[in-house]
Amino acid sequence: MILIKLGGSVITDKREYRRFNREIVARLCSEIKESGKKVIVVHGAGSFGHVLAKKHSLNSGFVNEDQIPAVAQVCYDVRELNSMIIKELNDAGIPSISMPPGSCFMMCDRTISLEGGDVIRSMVDKGLMPVLFGDVVQDKELGFAICSGDQIMERLSEIYDFERIIFVSDIDGLFDDDPKDNPNAKLFEYVNIDTLESVRAGSTVDDVTGGVYEKMMSMLRMTSSDRECVLINGTVPGRLLSALRGEDVICTTAKGGIQ
Repeated sequence: MILIKLGGSVITDKREYRRFNREIVARLCSEIKESGKKVIVVHGAGSFGHVLAKKHSLNSGFVNEDQIPAVAQVCYDVRELNSMIIKELNDAGIPSISMPPGSCFMMCDRTISLEGGDVIRSMVDKGLMPVLFGDVVQDKELGFAICSGDQIMERLSEIYDFERIIFVSDIDGLFDDDPKDNPNAKLFEYVNIDTLESVRAGSTVDDVTGGVYEKMMSMLRMTSSDRECVLINGTVPGRLLSALRGEDVICTTAKGGIQ
């Protein structure tokens, strides 16, 4: 089984509120179908979640009642995004079902403290693809908090034995500079904790759940002696399919853990 994260930067335009990249998502779903692999999909919230979450400081937890309408709107928006992704998966011939984080996760001080792993496994065993996503969920200490797609990925990697973990973004991998501004930026084909600490890369677009450095740290925490995590560019046709098949592909491979 393979775990896939469809990043918010590839499924939405994170600079524009609620802008869905339907054509890209449809192609990615087709590549998943063509691979024939059994997968679990997690997707980011992108511009359906981060714009309002940042504006109203939702990751700070409950501060005042003025945040409540924003919580409701973000929850509505990310579920609408999830529904659109579910539709593309089903249209591609992949029976998929939504797994809202609020129904299977509880947080405590921004850390996942309870999960419904058995429910997710049951869906997979029945031939359904669970699709989870970044969301606002209940937090025992803060009232509510953002449960990011990356946090969900980490928790799933702890409770399931995935053969491969794939992060799909809008860049080829980790660079020594911003490739969108510097065409001569160098791609790191492999990264370990020492490489990452020397780069300390940041996102090109502000992200309330962490920049490139934090995402690469998350990937490293998911690696093991026999499991690597790869970061690929989902805007390029065929790369997700190649990664699913274990073929050579332009990417950054995280390995070696964080010790």
